[in-house]
Amino acid sequence: MCNFLHTCFIIGFKLLDLFNKKLSKIEDFLVLFVGISIFIVMILTSIQIISRVVGYPWPAFLELSELAISIFAFLGVAFAQRMDAHIRMELLVANLKGRIKWTIEFISTLCAFIVIGILIYYSSLFAIDAFVIGDSTMDYLFPTWPAKILVPIGFTIWFLRLFLELIGYLRLAINVNAEPMYVPIIKTAEELANEEIKSIRE
Repeated sequence: MCNFLHTCFIIGFKLLDLFNKKLSKIEDFLVLFVGISIFIVMILTSIQIISRVVGYPWPAFLELSELAISIFAFLGVAFAQRMDAHIRMELLVANLKGRIKWTIEFISTLCAFIVIGILIYYSSLFAIDAFVIGDSTMDYLFPTWPAKILVPIGFTIWFLRLFLELIGYLRLAINVNAEPMYVPIIKTAEELANEEIKSIRE
């Protein structure tokens, strides 16, 4: 029986490793897409300003740039979660150690997991409703549902990342000596400073 459970755990973690790698590739692609999109919008905005100054503004540019905001705001959130780039209060957590630290991380991640699950549901309804009623922008009547559907898509990728982190934090809460997996490692100010110095020297 013990051998069977041990084998199941090994297979389970191998599947999770595979899932983590695939999810990371999706996150990397999305954040690259976000970066390219921001660059394109930045260039087009500069051109739009110049064209407006000379008296030939681009029609519909403002509405299209507003629709593009959903790309910037939501498609990179899972990558930011993986990199621990979201703003968070670490005054308490950073000073905790061992099982208490990982338990609190698990509870906070679980709260985020539940909230994002709720947001996926309601943002999906919002996007479907926009498609059904034919919601569009005010002036040039661009459909809004393609921009709105990006919200639950981005949240779903984030939801999956949080799921992996839940498993990682639960594992660490049970076995504090285990090697961290699927969770971001919070670095101290000293470690970050050393990395900055190393990157400059290289």
